[in-house]
Amino acid sequence: MLLTATDAGHIALEFLLADWNIRDEYREWFTIIKSRLTGESWYIVELGVEGFPDRWFIQVYDTGECDPSYTFLSPISGKEGFSDFGDLPEMVAEVLVAERKSR
Repeated sequence: MLLTATDAGHIALEFLLADWNIRDEYREWFTIIKSRLTGESWYIVELGVEGFPDRWFIQVYDTGECDPSYTFLSPISGKEGFSDFGDLPEMVAEVLVAERKSR
């Protein structure tokens, strides 16, 4: 059975939260921006943090598996540290800084 775009979005979100060990209390900060079928058997899901330009792109296969080699893109450099985070929870800010520094 082929997943729906909504299913793929939720699977990708769960994958990202598990990959970063993000507790449930922070899940509402992460949003599914777009989920689109690519090819016959997988989706590209775009995730982000509300109000920030950072994006994760995760492949979700029709088996429900995610490709662990996801892509992260941000126009903001990791060198800028925590300057743009305001009232973002520390856990979510740390994930963004780590991703920005790793690219």
